[in-house]
Amino acid sequence: MILIVDDKRENLYSLKTLLQLHVYEVDTASSGEESLKKILKQEYELIILDVQMPGMDGFEVAEIISGYSRSKDIPIIFLSAVNIDKRFITRGYSSGGVDYITKPFDPDVLMMKVKTFTRLYKQTKELNDIKHLLEQKVEERTRALVDANKKLEMSNAELQQYASIASHDLQEPLRKITTFSRLILDRFLLDLPTATQYLRKVISSSERMQNLINDLLNYSKLSIVPKFTLFDIGQLVQETVVDLELLISEKKAVVETGTFPEVEVIPDQIRQVFQNLISNALKFSKKDIAPKIVLSSELVEAKSFSANVSAKGDFCRITISDNGIGFNDKYLDKIFTMFQRLHTREEYAGTGIGLTIVKKIVERHSGIITADSKEGEGTTFIIVLPVRQRQAKITGIDKI
Repeated sequence: MILIVDDKRENLYSLKTLLQLHVYEVDTASSGEESLKKILKQEYELIILDVQMPGMDGFEVAEIISGYSRSKDIPIIFLSAVNIDKRFITRGYSSGGVDYITKPFDPDVLMMKVKTFTRLYKQTKELNDIKHLLEQKVEERTRALVDANKKLEMSNAELQQYASIASHDLQEPLRKITTFSRLILDRFLLDLPTATQYLRKVISSSERMQNLINDLLNYSKLSIVPKFTLFDIGQLVQETVVDLELLISEKKAVVETGTFPEVEVIPDQIRQVFQNLISNALKFSKKDIAPKIVLSSELVEAKSFSANVSAKGDFCRITISDNGIGFNDKYLDKIFTMFQRLHTREEYAGTGIGLTIVKKIVERHSGIITADSKEGEGTTFIIVLPVRQRQAKITGIDKI
C-alpha cells in the first residue's frame, strides 16, 4: 500500500486516481500529524509526501519517519511546486527522501519511480525476513552446538574415566600373566624346550597387549581439552633423550640436538611426539650400523615444509633425521594410519598406533607433519608448528 500525504484534497484525489489506475492500493493523509498516526498502525511500501504543508512540513515528517525503527526503510518521494530551489532538494534527500520531484510532473515518469521504489522496498523486506530467519536459525544452531559441546565434554570426561579404569583392569591380569609365566619359565621349564617356546609366546603376546593398551590409552587422552603453554622445545627434547637413555645405550646410538625456540605447545603431548619419533628411529635402525639421530629446528615464514628461514618467523620447523632402514615413499600416507605397519611383528615390534598419535598431536597444535625417506637410506620427519596458536589462526595456511 502507498501513502499520499498532502494538505490539498485535489492533489490527494488526482494522485490517488493515478495510482489506482495502475492497480496500487492507496491510503491518504491531509497533514503530517495524520500521516504519522497512520504509519504507526499500517505498513506502507512507499510514501509520496508534499513538502509545503501547514503545521509540520514534509521535511519534518520525513525526519520523524526515518527515525522510527518500524518505518525507517519506507522509501519517501517528495513532491513540491513551491520549494524547487536546490537547497530544498538537498534538504529533502538529507531528511530521508529517496527522490524529489517538482510540479508539474510527468505521470509516466512518476509511475516508473513508484514501481521501482515499491519493488525495491519489497525486495529489501524479503531480504530482511530471510536475514532474520537465518539469524534465528544460526542462534538455534549455536544453542544446539553449545548443548552438544557440553554433552561431548561430559562424554569425553566419562570416556577418560572409563579408559583409565579399563586400562588398569586390563593391565593388572596381563602383568600377572607375564610375571607368573616368567617364574614358570625360569624355575620349571629349563629342560623342556617345547614348553619353553610356547610360554615365551605367551609372554610376548602379553607384553604386546600391554603396549597396545598403553598406546590406545594415550590416543584417547588426545580428546582432553588442550592447555597451551609457552615452553622451551629444547627442554622437551632433552627430557625425552634422558627417558630413552637405556635404549639409546643398548643400541650404541648417537643423538645430536641443536637449539630450539620457545613455542606455544601442550608440553606432555609434544614430549610424546619426540618420544615416539626417537623410539622409531632406534627401533628401525640397521643391524650392522649404530643409529645416528639428529634433531634440529629453525624459524620459518609460513606453515610450509619448504618455507624460507626467518629469524622473526611465526612458525617453527623441526626435523628428526636418522640413518635407519627407511621406507619406500609410496607408503608415506600409510605410515600415519592407525594399525598400519610396513613390517611384520616378527621383524619389528610395535602396535601401529605411534605415528597416528604423532600426527594427531601435531594437527591439534595447528601444525603439519610429513616424512622424507628412501629404503636403506634413513628417514627424516619434518614438523611445522606455529610459534603462537593465535598466529596459526591468522596466517596458518597449509602449504607443501
